[in-house]
Amino acid sequence: KADFQPLYSEKLPIKEKIGTIAREIYGADGVEYTKEALKAIKALEANGFGEMPICMAKTQYSLSDDPSLLGRPRGFKITVREIRVSAGAGFVVAITGDIMTMPGLPKNPAACNMDISSDGVITGLF
Repeated sequence: KADFQPLYSEKLPIKEKIGTIAREIYGADGVEYTKEALKAIKALEANGFGEMPICMAKTQYSLSDDPSLLGRPRGFKITVREIRVSAGAGFVVAITGDIMTMPGLPKNPAACNMDISSDGVITGLF
């Protein structure tokens, strides 16, 4: 029989949820926030997104935000530099350290320049 319990209550403020993840999962001593992240948290909570679960975007090499700290390091603080909402997916994303998220499509995707004629000739691929 499974005995699953969430790590935190969705009713907690965003900063408390991030802090719980950082301490309990990553082993961090705490969390530091950029001014931009703090401003975004305030705006998200004011606009009704505060009770969403948290998704942490961090380096894949470590349970920290520093790729040189391999494994599960101790004695570090994780830095949240940006906060985004993924409303469709239903969560708030905390972006840490220097991590890059996957880029989106350009304003004019290459597919817009592709075509196939009535006689089967494809244009615009390269």
